Amino acid sequence: MDTQSLTGYAGAGDLKISPVVNPDIVPLAAAYELSPEQATFFKAQTGVDDDDNLRCHMLKVQEKAYDIFPYPCIRSFTFLQLGMSTLPEYAHILNLGQERVDGILLDMGCCFGVDSRKAVADGFPLKNVVTTDLIKEFFDMGHALFNTTPATYPINFVPGDVFNPNMLQVVPPFDKPPATEKPELSTLTSLNPLAGRCAVIYAANFFHLFSEENQLQLARALAGLLSPEPGSMICGEHAGGLQKGILRRQFTGRECDMLIHCPESWNAIWDGGVFAKGKVRVDARFDQVERIGLAYNRLRWSVVRL
Repeated sequence: MDTQSLTGYAGAGDLKISPVVNPDIVPLAAAYELSPEQATFFKAQTGVDDDDNLRCHMLKVQEKAYDIFPYPCIRSFTFLQLGMSTLPEYAHILNLGQERVDGILLDMGCCFGVDSRKAVADGFPLKNVVTTDLIKEFFDMGHALFNTTPATYPINFVPGDVFNPNMLQVVPPFDKPPATEKPELSTLTSLNPLAGRCAVIYAANFFHLFSEENQLQLARALAGLLSPEPGSMICGEHAGGLQKGILRRQFTGRECDMLIHCPESWNAIWDGGVFAKGKVRVDARFDQVERIGLAYNRLRWSVVRL
């Protein structure tokens, strides 16, 4: 998450709400609900087997995280949804982790790192996972959520502002693999050494935080990180619409604008915009979701190198 999201639109992927509902008045605990798959995963990963104790644990972490910054995705427990694993491309993501010895999974705006941990639990090598977020405290809360420490769960984390070139430069997409050796992921202080090396880049509830200009810059930057090998993929989800345009919603008592895309405009950014026409396959899908009375439209998407 980037500083620009804190000064303009300061939201997350569940902010697109119905006009009659204000997320600020929804009690913090109201949205807590786990599916059987979620319950199995979080019990196994946290070591908390009892349903009531697990709920209590989750609520404590949520409250502390909401004090750090009050994103709607924290209030509505969207971070527990295991979004990556629900993408139709998930099996391909896991296959890339198994088939490519140095295949890197980069989790952009990872917050607590829940999706990355799910991928690791399902077989993606932990040593090849890199997570990043502007707010390091959220990543620290991930250890609190899962009852781990950096020593017991050494997942690679790189804090920083993705619009700072010292953190992430915009470079053209790679036509062939980098000539240099793979960097030591545990010592990364920026994402730049990953240029041309990422097998998978996951960016959920992330792009819609920024202006149209910055969304395009971010897309170009991620394209430069992606491996040129066929099948390498950037994927994620965020607020969307049936038409591209500005969406105005309330957040923390104020009105905020955000630029949203429809499947057609999102496709055009990547195929023929960021990448040369025909070099990638883009699959952008629009659907509608409702949680605790908050209805929002969602764009789920993937960009795969051909």
